Amino acid sequence: MQHAEAASRLRDVLDEVSGAVVTREEFLELVVTSLVADGHVLLEDVPGTGKTLTARSFATALGLDFSRIQFTPDLLPADITGSNIYNESTGEFSFSPGPLFANVVLADEINRAPPKTQAALLEAMGEGQVSVDGTTHDLPEPFFVIATQNPVEQEGTFGLPEAQRDRFMVKTDMGYPDFAGERELIDRRAERDTQIPTVGRVLDPETVREIQATVETVDMEERLRDYVVELGRRTREDDRVDVGVSPRGIQKLFEASRGAAVVQGRDYVVPDDVKRVAGPALQHRLVLTAEANVRGVDRADVITDVLDGLDVPAVAD
Repeated sequence: MQHAEAASRLRDVLDEVSGAVVTREEFLELVVTSLVADGHVLLEDVPGTGKTLTARSFATALGLDFSRIQFTPDLLPADITGSNIYNESTGEFSFSPGPLFANVVLADEINRAPPKTQAALLEAMGEGQVSVDGTTHDLPEPFFVIATQNPVEQEGTFGLPEAQRDRFMVKTDMGYPDFAGERELIDRRAERDTQIPTVGRVLDPETVREIQATVETVDMEERLRDYVVELGRRTREDDRVDVGVSPRGIQKLFEASRGAAVVQGRDYVVPDDVKRVAGPALQHRLVLTAEANVRGVDRADVITDVLDGLDVPAVAD
C-alpha cells in the first residue's frame, strides 16, 4: 500500500470516529499514530471524558475485535490471560482464552490491578503473547492496548512500574471538550428521538496490517536520526530528572515519528513529525528528582525545554 493511500484510509477512520466521539482532533490523530506504529496508548484522565467510547469506536471503524477489562484489586492474571479448563468428556485440559485475546483491548483503571496482574499485561504488550502454565499462546494481530488511569484518585491503586510505563508508545489525555463539544453532548442527550451518531466499519484487520507495514518503509534521514537520539539523551542530563529516557524510549520515538509521517501521507519523516509526538512519547518515561516533585515540575515542561534547547536539523524535501 502506498503512503498516500494509507493516509487517506486513516483519514476515513478519523472522520468516522470523530462523528461519534467529542474530543480534540490531535488526540484522535495521536491514537491512530500509535496504532499504525504498532504501539500502545496510556490515557491518564478523569472519569466521564469518553475513553471507553473512543476505544470501542476505533475498534469498530478499524474492523477489529474489542474487549474491555475493568482492572480491580482482586483481578488475577488468569482473569485476563485465560486458563486451562478440564474437560470431563475427554479427560484433558484445554486452553480457554481470556479477554486479552482481542485486537483492541481497553485496560480500564490499569493501576488498580495488583503487580502480578500488571506483569501479565506487560508480557502481552511487549511480546504479543501470554504464558499460562508454562505454555505460550500468541495474541491476535494487530494487538493494541489502550490503558487508562485516574490521575486524581490514588487510594487503593498500585502505581505502574517504570518497566510497564516504558511499554506504552505514548501517554496522553483526552481532556475536557470545549464549550461547543459539551453543548453537543447535552443536545444528544436531550433529543431522545434523534439517533445518536454511531461508528461504522471502515477498514478490516488485513488492511490495518497493510497500513502498519507501510510504516517500516518510511525513511528518516541520518541527521534526523541523530536528532531523535539526542532528544532522548538530553533528558538524562537535565538536573530535574533522576532517570531519563531509556534506549527503548528513543526507539519508540523513532517508531512514533514514522507513524506520524504515514498519517500525513509521506514516506519520509520531517522534524515536525518528531516534535509532534516527542512530548507524548517521552514524558511518561521520565523519573523526576525528589526536589523536582516537591516543586511540582511537569514532565511535559522538561520535554519542551529539551526541544527548545536543541537545534532542529535541516532536511531535504
